[in-house]
Amino acid sequence: MPKLPLDFYQKEDVVSVAKQLLGKLLFTRINGQLSGGIITETEAYDGIVDKACHAYGGKNTNRTATMFLGGGVTYVYLCYGIHHLLNVVSGKEGNPQAVLIRAIEPTVGIETMLRRRKMEKIAPRITAGPGALSQALGIDKQLNAKDLLADEIWIEDGNAYKDEEIVATTRIGVAYAQEHALWPFRFYIKGNKYVSKPNS
Repeated sequence: MPKLPLDFYQKEDVVSVAKQLLGKLLFTRINGQLSGGIITETEAYDGIVDKACHAYGGKNTNRTATMFLGGGVTYVYLCYGIHHLLNVVSGKEGNPQAVLIRAIEPTVGIETMLRRRKMEKIAPRITAGPGALSQALGIDKQLNAKDLLADEIWIEDGNAYKDEEIVATTRIGVAYAQEHALWPFRFYIKGNKYVSKPNS
């Protein structure tokens, strides 16, 4: 499949981008090892107006600077000092929107992913959840601010899902965002087992 073009990422509607990323194919090539799969779960973060977003209110720090780049690069940060989380920067330069990739269904490099996750056989927990997904794909801070049209980490075109095939719900772990924690900005493919909990 062809890689998603730059204009896909530079749309200003981060919710639309988050939904459209479902069914697309995420890959990494690290030390010559290709691994990846189908994106099954995402969360939208709507820049300066979103209390759950790192760049809320225009907060531009060493950590969030990547979010202010034009869409089409990665934003990888360390959460709780343990998990690396992969986000796709979207929107125009200066508008710090991003989509957190929360889960994939593995399709390529499964042996590599099992080894990275210290698992013996495939089960949904291998890539269901953003920390698990990053560990399985070998994603860490080295992959921050990478061009998604290059050859280390990229997204290829795949299936498109209709609204009735997508579950929209509240985001996970953003209680601090007060009323914005209630926004239905988490999306996943209905019925897919490679989705983090809670899932219906």
